[in-house]
Amino acid sequence: MYKIVASDLDGTLLTPDHKLAPFTQETLKRLHQQGKTFVFATGRHHIDVAEMREKIGIPAYMITSNGARVHNGDGEEIFSQDLSPEVIKGVIDIVKDDPEVLIHMYRGNDWLLNCEDDTLREFHESFSYIVFDVNNPPTEHVAKVFFTRNDHSHEKMVVWEERLNQAFGDKANIAFSIPWCLEVMAAGVSKGHALEAVAKQQGLTLADCIAFGDGMNDAEMLAMAGKGLIMGTAHEKVKQALPNNEVIGSCADEAVAHYLIDHLL
Repeated sequence: MYKIVASDLDGTLLTPDHKLAPFTQETLKRLHQQGKTFVFATGRHHIDVAEMREKIGIPAYMITSNGARVHNGDGEEIFSQDLSPEVIKGVIDIVKDDPEVLIHMYRGNDWLLNCEDDTLREFHESFSYIVFDVNNPPTEHVAKVFFTRNDHSHEKMVVWEERLNQAFGDKANIAFSIPWCLEVMAAGVSKGHALEAVAKQQGLTLADCIAFGDGMNDAEMLAMAGKGLIMGTAHEKVKQALPNNEVIGSCADEAVAHYLIDHLL
């Protein structure tokens, strides 16, 4: 039986309006009461996720910035890997002249953005951004750089994915979290490798882990875990990359919580 449960947030554990529904919260509490470890595994910032964890009141682990940061159940950072200054400057220089693309960075405890944009606030209740200059970006303690479009065009972002991979594919992990959000982490950084570190700290292995996700940034985790479940609403690229993985329902139906109740609790 699985001892560690890891789940992505947006499109997976959270409802479509980016909230933790009451049934899901109660399910996570039951997991903890039965001695299992829950892991938030997300592209979000650790400050953002810590607020969510406190609301539930369980000592969950946090894999954040797609694996660039890992915090234990006490909130202590146990792993971090930053982007190199070369990659930070390079990817920003490639994309910065596209007026339709917003450029974000997670640096230390801060979320940085290249311009004011209120449409992003729906994702974050109290965690807000600081505006930075793309011509002079900070290059220390940066967990990831990511790019979004307010028109949510995946096709237009794929063009940048190809350009960035051509330039830095050997020096960075470049992946979509949602179809219109392209993320850049250090090479070797992934939710899967971070989950392996969590398991190892507990004297366990990936075989003891069950994981849920819907994005290409979940692919390594879903492939590496003892069991990886794909959301029914996942992008087709995820299902194509993992043809042998079981597909479950949608986040709107709290499919993760229902699966855990039916199969693990």
